[in-house]
Amino acid sequence: MTSTARPGPLDGIRVIDLTTARSGPTCVRQLVDLGAQAVRVAAPGRGDLPGSDGWNLHRAKRSMLVDLATDTGRDILLRLVARADVLVENFRPAVKHRLRIAPDDLFAINPRLVYGSISGFGQDGPYADRPGVDQIAQGLSGLMSVTGPPGTGPWRTGIAVSDSAAGTFLAQGIVAALFARERTGEGQWVHTSLLESMVNLMDFQAARVVNEGDVPGQAGNDHPTLFPMGTYPTADGFVNIAGMLGFGRFCEVLGHPEWAVDERFAAAGPRVAHRSELTRLVEGALAARPTADWVRLLNDAGIPAGPVCSLDETFADPQIRHLELAAPTPADDGRRSAVVLRHPVTLTGTPAAVRGGVPSPGQDTVAVLAELGFDGDEIRRLLEQGVVADRLGADARII
Repeated sequence: MTSTARPGPLDGIRVIDLTTARSGPTCVRQLVDLGAQAVRVAAPGRGDLPGSDGWNLHRAKRSMLVDLATDTGRDILLRLVARADVLVENFRPAVKHRLRIAPDDLFAINPRLVYGSISGFGQDGPYADRPGVDQIAQGLSGLMSVTGPPGTGPWRTGIAVSDSAAGTFLAQGIVAALFARERTGEGQWVHTSLLESMVNLMDFQAARVVNEGDVPGQAGNDHPTLFPMGTYPTADGFVNIAGMLGFGRFCEVLGHPEWAVDERFAAAGPRVAHRSELTRLVEGALAARPTADWVRLLNDAGIPAGPVCSLDETFADPQIRHLELAAPTPADDGRRSAVVLRHPVTLTGTPAAVRGGVPSPGQDTVAVLAELGFDGDEIRRLLEQGVVADRLGADARII
């Protein structure tokens, strides 16, 4: 099926995607969901993240395989740049200069270009040339020091959170730069890094350090500063509860209104001081009923509560199904159909949408070269010389 989605807010914006791995592709995926048209330019000998992971990142993009280390490959890119609005890359900082495709190189071709970059640690500074991946940024940012049960040593999160954050922040920056271009007529360089994005996501924990000198530690499934708010065992599983948002009602639902007037628990400060005692009491009460009962009873009383789901349970949940957070891609132009995650922001007039299927690497190389003015003989020579490719070879290196 071909996409019938209405034009998005970025309809008509042309994006060149030079990205690999996850952070950069996350940025371009968001731009495409918002209506931009993207051409992904990858190295002929390098494959994508495999399977559904890659499908989720690269749906609705066109795909070219071009060797940018060659003069002719660079010339192909410059032809794309001349008519593009945005270019996104996540090389190490020095690579774009070595390839002669750094911002100043490309602004000379197209001064209206918005040039987006993601690096591991920033475009300059003592760590700029280090290789950077998500888990390294998680550790350096302090995230791993506050994740996991108290006293258990560092824990990574269960997702590549710094990759996703960097891609999302860069997408926001690119949209802002496009808006600024409407006033100034000029593009600009927009860049972030895994480290900058991850430190920013540390949010109130980071604010505690830089303002009060209060270094947070691990709090497990409890909220680090508010109580009671955490994960508790029930008769058949676990439940998340924000009991501090109406402590008296919380105590009544659990059948112990006397807790609300106990001098150990009546006010927020004493509750934190007597956290372990109250936790034991709460766990004892919650063990009497299954999770579903507590979720219903607590929400009916205005106390936020919810189950702890495995991902298959998440996608079976009635609210998740109602929101249609997973969507099939339209299968057209020989592109693979797959179920992917839709953009999570709703725009009522210019909606985001899953706009196309998943390309095979290089499947659009010939068509895009023709659009750039290369004739059939030139395209054949480029294919024969290995400057471009229309498919991955059997020896392609996977990221």
